[in-house]
Amino acid sequence: MVAAPEALVEARCANALELTRAAYHLGNRHVAVQVLDGALRIQQDHVLEHMLEGLGVQLVKLDAPFEPEAGAYAPGHHHSERGATEARIHVMGGAQ
Repeated sequence: MVAAPEALVEARCANALELTRAAYHLGNRHVAVQVLDGALRIQQDHVLEHMLEGLGVQLVKLDAPFEPEAGAYAPGHHHSERGATEARIHVMGGAQ
């Protein structure tokens, strides 16, 4: 099944530090985020857009399918016998 296009904002970052900071602040607000190579996508939200602009992130509005990360409590997430958290990383294609 393919997701239907939605009104999204793509936060494009110049480097890994910018991307990490943007992801941290969005995660701190429990926002659904689609992680791309060098960019993050969220549903349009003027408050979040203003916050990201304040971090120096370039924003691009677009209509595209939205496939956010499932999160730590999604099926398939588990802990190893030693107690360390394991995560599955799904690498997606570049920004469109």
